[in-house]
Amino acid sequence: QVQLEESGGGLVQAGGSLRLSCAASGGTSSTYAMGWFRQAPGKEREFVAAISWSGGTIRYADSVKGRFTISRDNAKNTVYLQMNSLKPEDTAVYYCAAGANTRSLDYRGQGTQVTVSS
Repeated sequence: QVQLEESGGGLVQAGGSLRLSCAASGGTSSTYAMGWFRQAPGKEREFVAAISWSGGTIRYADSVKGRFTISRDNAKNTVYLQMNSLKPEDTAVYYCAAGANTRSLDYRGQGTQVTVSS
């Protein structure tokens, strides 16, 4: 069983930046693909970005391409989401995820709130 703990959320003005971090522990977490989902109030959870354990495969939602960057440090079992040029519509709870590959991320963290003010 993999445990995931997010950090780095907060309040930022539109156009600003935030970096989210997610530390994984337990199981064989260092070999998992990892990623991020988000859920805004009243909306369904949506995929944001994912990265394979080697970093060779990276996927982004169209809505964040060119603004968000996912990366990982396997020595620290940590994945990052650098979010630039933030928009009010990026406001959501962001959840870290891990799994067998970038399209199968079955483990989820508790989430961290990101609020972008206009």
